[in-house]
Amino acid sequence: MPRPEPSAPPGPPVVQRLTVRYAKRGRMRFASHRDIARAIERGVRKAALPVAYSAGFSPHPKISYPGGAPTGVASEAEYAQIALTGWRDPAAVRGRLDAALPDGIDVIEVTELGPGQSGPDLAASAWEVLLPGVTPAAARAAADAFLAAPAAVVERLTSKGVRRLDARAAVAELAHRRAGAGPHAGCAILRMVVRQMTPAVRPDDILAALCAPAQGGEPVLAPSSPPLVTRLAQGPLDEVTAVALTAGGTGKAEVHGRSAAEQYDKTAGQHAETAGPAPAAGAHECLPRGAEGPDADLSAREPDGRDCPNARNRATQLRIRI
Repeated sequence: MPRPEPSAPPGPPVVQRLTVRYAKRGRMRFASHRDIARAIERGVRKAALPVAYSAGFSPHPKISYPGGAPTGVASEAEYAQIALTGWRDPAAVRGRLDAALPDGIDVIEVTELGPGQSGPDLAASAWEVLLPGVTPAAARAAADAFLAAPAAVVERLTSKGVRRLDARAAVAELAHRRAGAGPHAGCAILRMVVRQMTPAVRPDDILAALCAPAQGGEPVLAPSSPPLVTRLAQGPLDEVTAVALTAGGTGKAEVHGRSAAEQYDKTAGQHAETAGPAPAAGAHECLPRGAEGPDADLSAREPDGRDCPNARNRATQLRIRI
């Protein structure tokens, strides 16, 4: 006879549902979707929001993340839906949650969902792609060839094998312009409107089609470094198209954030006026994620002032090796 599984009693009912629009900037663009979800869950607890939990043996907070951006991509229009067991002012939730989240995850707007509403209509996304080392003329030629083609089939390796996708069918608009001031001045910038389809077509699929070698064997586009991809907007097709094709980058995404070449975090934005010019980055700051940098202070301390045991142990190991 199977042993019955323990079950937790149902929690308080949901009385309010909120839609949180947040941005993923700076180094947080390299965080995975699950890492972003963990950060938001910790931020919700730190902000003392009465989040609702699912019933059962392992309750989970009722937070959903529709239309998440891929890893390595920045975004000005990410969404999270949070169910609360007590009513809270959306403006107050925005301030408290933004203060509780780490640098690089910035809350832009919090709205309340009415009865029967299912959340924002995420029918399309506007993307901005900065192509280092690519001239606007080359980007124009590649975009014209892509739009003139009846189909652009690309292959993506998944856990179930190789999947073939038609990247052309998902692109509603594709425009190009020249980057202004900055380290990538003069390089090409692509702005594209991509419909939400099944299976989903991602910006890297479209870039694979644009950079595919021509019949002569040479690639149409050859960026000197990985492209910088930023989601500018997400929503109905007509609104997203208006944002993507706005001349000079004055669309809705620019009101709340920065373009792909102007990413920043909370710390840089708060101390830009008082900190003066930023010091030059050391070589250890360019190491891959998870790599160890130099030990600047072997007597490191925790935030509460206690000695860090890992630092003491490392100092002992160094003395033994010497």
